[in-house]
Amino acid sequence: MAPPPSYSDLGKQARDVFGKGYHFGLWKLDCKTKTESGVEFSTSGNSNQETGKVAGSLETKYKVNDYGLSLSEKWTTDNTLFTEISHTDKLLKGLKLTFEGSFAPHTGTKSGKIKASYGQDLVKIDSDVNVNLAGPVINASGVVGYEGWLAGYQTAFDTQKTKLVTNNFAVGYVCKEFAVHTNVNDGQEFAGSVYHKVNNDLGCGVQLSWSAGNNNTKFGIGAQYNLDKDAVVRAKVNNSSQIGLGYQQKLRDGITLTLSTLIDGKNFNAGGHRIGVALDLEA
Repeated sequence: MAPPPSYSDLGKQARDVFGKGYHFGLWKLDCKTKTESGVEFSTSGNSNQETGKVAGSLETKYKVNDYGLSLSEKWTTDNTLFTEISHTDKLLKGLKLTFEGSFAPHTGTKSGKIKASYGQDLVKIDSDVNVNLAGPVINASGVVGYEGWLAGYQTAFDTQKTKLVTNNFAVGYVCKEFAVHTNVNDGQEFAGSVYHKVNNDLGCGVQLSWSAGNNNTKFGIGAQYNLDKDAVVRAKVNNSSQIGLGYQQKLRDGITLTLSTLIDGKNFNAGGHRIGVALDLEA
């Protein structure tokens, strides 16, 4: 039996319906390749259509399976280097230890984080602490699962202020064709989502959130449909009359084109609608 998902992955099925395959306002290019020795290279670049700002990154990953090690380095056009080293399953089955660090040579800014994750049949526990001698923030979360039912708690403790700064709860239920999730963040933000896999080609999602601070309610409905094994269409709409449409086509093995657009239904004639184009290359 697989362990429950991490707290951050609760409700992921519905979130993917609303987020995956949409790149509004961007020209985007992703390239991935893997050498015979197992080193993975990923290059990503995007251009913001409104500001013209171009951002990109180069990432390399290498796994040493015999020792459970995974090494990753990423360099961005912001001149920042990210490094991640993880160790999985060797000390204890289900235990993953990770160190994440970043360094910006032009400013000298450095940061680091130590993470630990443990999962077994009924529980998944995640924690991390940032490397800050002035007083690190300790994040921790846990999810318990039984016969499809899920219950989770997430907290953060600021050692410098010696108080809890995050206090989140979540419950949900997941089965093969259905997933429901609700959560409360700090007693102020309430959210829920429902995902229904109608059949192998059609999936639908609903998201609802409400904030006690500003009495603001958000509601959205989305769906994705597989036209065939190489083409997917997506659509979503929210209570602000924003309509998102997407089309993804596998042109050939290793080449996928994604088109998307966001239409402002309240100001349809005024323009300002955004489009997105993404090309994924993999070899």
